[in-house]
Amino acid sequence: MSGTDKRKQSLYFPEDMLKEIQDEANRQDRSLSWVVQQAWKLARERIKSFPSVNDMGDSLPDTREE
Repeated sequence: MSGTDKRKQSLYFPEDMLKEIQDEANRQDRSLSWVVQQAWKLARERIKSFPSVNDMGDSLPDTREE
């Protein structure tokens, strides 16, 4: 994908997480999109290290934060 591709995509976040991202975007005088893109760039290698659903078998732990 080229660096100038600007496709629209809807993403859904828990309300408290979205508020936190909005607060950080405001603090940095940046857009929500910019903050999420930077977070992805920082986290992608760690996320790639997670096992896939196919690697986990039938019992998947719930890794969501409360």
